Amino acid sequence: MRSDAQANRDRVLAAAEEVFGESGKAGSTEEVARRAGVGIGTVFRHFPTKQLLVEATIVRHLTQLTDTARARGEGGEAGAAFRMTFREMVSGAPAKLALVALMAESADPAGATDEVEAAASALRDAVEVLLSRGQEAGEVRADATVAEVYVLIRALANARGDRAVVARAIDMVLDGLSPRRSE
Repeated sequence: MRSDAQANRDRVLAAAEEVFGESGKAGSTEEVARRAGVGIGTVFRHFPTKQLLVEATIVRHLTQLTDTARARGEGGEAGAAFRMTFREMVSGAPAKLALVALMAESADPAGATDEVEAAASALRDAVEVLLSRGQEAGEVRADATVAEVYVLIRALANARGDRAVVARAIDMVLDGLSPRRSE
């Protein structure tokens, strides 16, 4: 793909995440094109259907989280890397949940595409590595599992209300994931 075409595709996906994250199924491809600064034909050239646009947007979202988590995992402080990724997953979850709901509404009954499932699996693996490294460093409680971490992320992602209250709830959950005194 030419660099200008790739840049257009990237702008379309970023705009789609904003539009569908804010408006759900009421979001339009026309609004995506407007925010991306491209014509509607460009959107449909890259993504012939709204379904394909939504799926590509989910994959992009998950892949960005995975890449960031992996990069953090290569750094020095394992606990901080885990906590930053946890916070980022919660803060980005409303857009992701809106996209997943959109995908579910228009997808075939078989569910997510292989590409979406692969991206979700890669993210889960990256989070599990961060969790393990945090536990090995004694910065995350030893008995926490990635399944439990995902339950907590989902619960916080669905929290509604004042941002300050949600931010404090995230702090409380992360405190709960800190090593217990007996560890």
